[in-house]
Amino acid sequence: MEHVILVVDDDKNNLMLAQKIFGKKYRIAAATSGMAAFKYLEKNIPDLVLLDINMPEMDGFEVMERLQGDEVYRQIPVIFLTADDDSDTETRCFRAGAHDFVRKPFVADVALSRINRILELEDYHKRLEVMVAEQAEEIERNSQKISSMQEQVIIGMANLIELRDDSTGMHVKNTKKYVGMIAAKMQEDGLYTDILSDSYVKNMCKAAPLHDIGKIRISDLILQKPGKLTEEEFNEMKKHTVYGSDIIHEIMGGLEDDKYIKIAADIARYHHERWDGTGYPERLAGTDIPLCARIMAFADVFDALYAERCYKKPVRPVSKVLGIIEEGRGTQFDPGITDVFLSLEGDLKRETGEEQGE
Repeated sequence: MEHVILVVDDDKNNLMLAQKIFGKKYRIAAATSGMAAFKYLEKNIPDLVLLDINMPEMDGFEVMERLQGDEVYRQIPVIFLTADDDSDTETRCFRAGAHDFVRKPFVADVALSRINRILELEDYHKRLEVMVAEQAEEIERNSQKISSMQEQVIIGMANLIELRDDSTGMHVKNTKKYVGMIAAKMQEDGLYTDILSDSYVKNMCKAAPLHDIGKIRISDLILQKPGKLTEEEFNEMKKHTVYGSDIIHEIMGGLEDDKYIKIAADIARYHHERWDGTGYPERLAGTDIPLCARIMAFADVFDALYAERCYKKPVRPVSKVLGIIEEGRGTQFDPGITDVFLSLEGDLKRETGEEQGE
């Protein structure tokens, strides 16, 4: 593509000379004043500006100041034209933002050499920007592939739980859905804005299926026992929280970023803690319990009550389950999140299919 050079000079003889010297290689646009130059720039963006310093009304430095003040115009390389032969003018040119300067009258070879050098550098810079943009797109595509692979790893790990414990088959899918609903409502209500960023919510929903991953290390005799667990068996079952956190660090530490690992491990380890400090495994209380685990607790308990398990009948309808959760407000559950969860009754009925059955 042919380069365009805008020559700004109030002396028409200089404009004609510029056309004669530079026009053989470049397309020349001419402006006899600073105002005429900006009129041209309203509709055209040249590849280079040759700017005379000494002009009436608006001198070259004033034009340069306006060019530098515009986000688009400041990208255009500028070479000052000057008849001055002192170092102060040269210094002022570069301080103003000029790429170079050419003394008048033009020495054709010198002027062309400087123009060629700057335009070649600009072309290289533009090619480099294109290459960087293409590389960024490639990285983004690869990142999406990696993210998809990571999602498959998570789904695969969650499926391992399903194979061990029939009761968790739909549980991991349902709880992920409920976590997303709670988080979206909390964002809508402006709660925990310092924590609930979009990336935090995305990581939390992505991690939710792994909340019971620690059950992989629990004996089948306990997992698949049809009746009530003994105290000893229940104590062993409670260890799935610690096991889950350990597994996430061990297996996923090299696959995911630290923020995701922290959220996933916190959910696995602390989703059975209680607001009043009587939960497990560490008896954390109140806001010492990570927010992601407090949210997970609602999804976990709701689905555990509503769904049919091998050792119990389901609690139905949704309103009855919410009544039980409301009773745990301030003891088992975070009071503020309890209110949010109760406000989702209509959404929960739609998700469970109750609304259609009414």
